[in-house]
Formats: sequence, structure tokens, C-alpha cells
Amino acid sequence: MKGIIMCCVAMLPAFEIAGCTQRNSLPPVTINSPAPAPQYPTQAARPEPTGPLFTTPPTIAIEPQNPWKPEAEVRDWQYIVIHHTASSSGSVESIHELHSKKKDKAGNSWLGIGYHFVIGNGNGMPDGAIEPTFRWREQMHGAHAGNNDYNQKGIGICLVGNFENEPPTEAQMAAVKKLVGVLKAEYHISSQNVQGHRDVKATACPGKYFPMSEVASAVDLPAMSATSPPKPAHKAEIELAQE
Repeated sequence: MKGIIMCCVAMLPAFEIAGCTQRNSLPPVTINSPAPAPQYPTQAARPEPTGPLFTTPPTIAIEPQNPWKPEAEVRDWQYIVIHHTASSSGSVESIHELHSKKKDKAGNSWLGIGYHFVIGNGNGMPDGAIEPTFRWREQMHGAHAGNNDYNQKGIGICLVGNFENEPPTEAQMAAVKKLVGVLKAEYHISSQNVQGHRDVKATACPGKYFPMSEVASAVDLPAMSATSPPKPAHKAEIELAQE
């Protein structure tokens, strides 16, 4: 019996050790390996700007809506009358010299060129050049229509050339339509009141090859946000002028 007890006592440490080992042992620790970094497609680097980030915009010359606005007090313009010189060449100077030799019905010499504007054809004046005369600059009556009402209230425009034989040049057409469009808009002149000389006097002027209806319907394209100009103050008429 004593032997049995001693045997049991001898086995206790083994059980304790085994029991401690079991009690103190931990489950194996699993160490996860780090997840691989996500892969993204390679992107090309944005090139560095080679020029300045801000640049000064170019200066744009804006043509005035009416480059022929006179400094003198404006007359009561109601008509535009179109003429031709009936010659192959001419200029403001040559027409002025010719008209200075003319006389009115009372026998008085003309003051000079009777038109308010002359448009060249390349012979005597540059092709398509628009030149105002002293009558326009000083807002004087015209001496071009052979009709007092149209002289007093009509802007005389003469194109160099003989349009009984051939039409105006392309440059002349562009110029006269621009001029007529501006004058119509500025002085509130209707298309019906843009007339050829033949419409107010018995004459062939401005010639059978002049496209009168096309010119009469010309319009000025106003600048963006532009408003219609107010009705200008008018200069008193000279009722007795009969040039």
C-alpha cells in the first residue's frame, strides 16, 4: 500500500507539469504576410508649361460706327442721291475744279464740288476710297441734284466711272454700300429715300449698270450692344440755294 502511495506521489509532478503545459500553452499565432501594394497604370507626367501662364490679349482696333461723323451741326438729311462722273477717271480735286466753273440759275458761280462724298475707282483716287468734301465737313447744302429739295436735304455721293458702259468695281460697291448703310442708320434715312440722280431729274445718271436697288437696301451692321443713335440736331436749311 505504501508502495502504491509513493508511486502516485511520484507521478504528481508529471501530471502537474503536463497540466501546466496544457493550461499555459497558447494557440499558434498566425502572422499574416503584408498585402501587396495595389498596382496602378503608369501615367505620363504632365509637361511643365514653357510659356507664361497669362498673356496680354492683342489690341483690336475697333472702327467707329460712323467714321464720317462731321464736327459741324448736322443738317436735316432726308435723302441720299447717287451719281457717277460719267468719266473713266476723276478725283475730288478734278471735280472741284470743274464745278467751280459752273453757275447756278441766278448766274452765281458754284462754291466748288457739288457732292458730299466721292468714291474712287483707281484712276485719280484709290479704288474704293471714300473721301468727304468740304460740303460734308461743313454740313452745307449740295449742288448735285438739279432739284432744290434734294440739294437741301439730300446727301450727294458720286462714284468715279461711267456706269453706262460698265459696272462699278468690287471695291467701289463695297465702299458705297458701307457708306450708304452708315448714313441711313445715323440719319434715319429709309431705303426708299436712297435714289439715283435719274430718280429726281431727267438724266441717265448713275448709269444702267449701277445696281441701284442693291445699294439702296444696304444696311449698316451696328456694333454689339450698340443702341440706335438719337435724332441729331439739324442745321437750318438755305432755302434759296439752286445749284
